[in-house]
Order: sequence, then structure tokens, then C-alpha cells
Amino acid sequence: MDTKALARMDLNLLIALQRLLEEESVTKAAKRLHITQPAMSKTLQRLRDTFDDPLFVRSGRGLSATPRAVQLKKQLPPVLTSITNMMAKDEFDPSTFEGEIFVMCAEFIAVQVMPTLIRTLIREAPLMTLTLVGENIDTKCVGFEKGDLDFSIEIARSYHEDYHAISLGSFTSAVWMRKDHPLSGDENLNLNGILEYPFVQYALLRSQSGDTIEETRLDALLKDKGKERKKPLITAQLMTALNVLCSTDSLMMGTTSDLKIDGIIRKAYPKELELDTTVPIVLVQHYRTARSPVHRWLSEKIIDIVVNAKIPTQ
Repeated sequence: MDTKALARMDLNLLIALQRLLEEESVTKAAKRLHITQPAMSKTLQRLRDTFDDPLFVRSGRGLSATPRAVQLKKQLPPVLTSITNMMAKDEFDPSTFEGEIFVMCAEFIAVQVMPTLIRTLIREAPLMTLTLVGENIDTKCVGFEKGDLDFSIEIARSYHEDYHAISLGSFTSAVWMRKDHPLSGDENLNLNGILEYPFVQYALLRSQSGDTIEETRLDALLKDKGKERKKPLITAQLMTALNVLCSTDSLMMGTTSDLKIDGIIRKAYPKELELDTTVPIVLVQHYRTARSPVHRWLSEKIIDIVVNAKIPTQ
């Protein structure tokens, strides 16, 4: 591609050339372009200089195209149409969109959002592919900036101005156990009582609070009280965590109103923990996609699914 030649080209000249080719008259072309005949004559001279060809010669009371102009007459319409389409506002039709959207999401959120979202895509955007990736805090920012990641559904945190976060509501934390667990009959759990049992730690997305796999807010609070919990398993695999929970006397920190799972019951945190049990969830995207019609459409669908009571957050 000769970009230097393109840089010298005034696209308005191509429009003028199209009118000259259609009218074969400087006067008529000038009238259609709403300019004077002398101005049109100067434009024709610029076209001749640009293409290094006379383009038109006098023929009676009109103009006759040169072989070069005849060739341009065939090439010009699709070029102008292509430029027009490129400059036109991007109208998004989900039924015809074909492409892949990448979403980063913790599994405990994904298993609630994705079934409804995928049903929507199958019905309204059958050619769209949603690729779900697990959280990787170290590569997320790079993914957003390079286009390898489109959305993240996650626990809220502080965000740089390059990111846009929309609240999806919040979950309330709870203690999970199997339905015939020794503590299942207790109306109110107490701290010493739950610490007698091992904990399965399901590794959620790290939040603004500073949770890590090694030490969560709960672990830090217990340390301040001179206590700690036994954690025989730490995993990012939700199904593995649930299977262990159902087959042992282990406890697990989850949420109160999501994932109705047979064999699992939920209890409120012990009051003596004095821990904020609210887990705010947000939908995050980079400013790079803020004006993209497909991203706008998909974000609206996700928000509708979660916020409009289709996912039971609190």
C-alpha cells in the first residue's frame, strides 16, 4: 500500500470525479456539488494532476472520458461505497453478528449467570461465541488493553479511570455445610463451634479488601482474635469443593442466596466475627470497548439477567 500517495489524496476529489463521470459536464457536475463552474474547473485540473491524465476531453457541448477515466468509472463506485460504509454509524444486529467475546468470571458467579445468558445468545445472537476464562489477576489488565479480554464479572475493587465498572448488586456471605452436618441443627452458629471443624477454602476472586489464597479477611480476623481455622483443601474448583463438602464434616464460606444445591445448607456467620458479609459484584470493561455496539448489547443483557431478579443477589 502506497500510504504516501493516499496522504496526498483529497477524498473530495473522488466525489467530484464521480459526478464528472456521471454528468460528462463541468457545469452539471458543479451544480450537483453546489459549487461554481470555475471552482469545478479547478477541481478537474487537480484531478488531472493527481492521476497524471487528462481524464476528459471536449466533445461537442460536453466531455468525453479518456481510457483512464473509463477505467476509473468502473473502480470508483465500490471504493466510494466502501468509504461510506466505513464512516457510517456502526449499527449492531445481534442476529447476524459473528465473533468471539471473552469474559473473565469466578465460577460461583458464572454458574448462575451463564445458563440464562447462553439461552439469550442462542435465541438472539446465534453466531456469537462466548469464551469464559477463569480469573488471572496478573494478566487481566494486559488482556483488557490488548483485546484478549472483553468483560470481567467480579468482586468490586478500586479501578483505574481506564475501566468502567457497573454494579450488579451484592451477595451475602454464609457458612455452607452438608445437610446432615453436626452443626446443621444449630440455629445460631458460634465461632468456637465452627472452628472445631475443617474448612474447604474455595478461592474466589481477590477483592479490594486484600484477600489472598493464603489469607482471607476471615483468616486475618481470626488471627487478630488469636485463633485460626484448619484448611485441608484450598481450591479454585467449585465442583471439587462441593463434593468434598458433601462427603466430609468440612465447612465452607459461600453466599446465602445463590446456587441452590441439593444436600447443602447455609447458615449465617457467627455474630462474634463482626465481619462485613456483603460481597459487591460488578461488571467491568475497558474504555477501549465503551462505544462498541456489540459490547454495549452484551453488557445490557448481563445487567438485565443479574439485576432484574433473574439472579438472586441481595
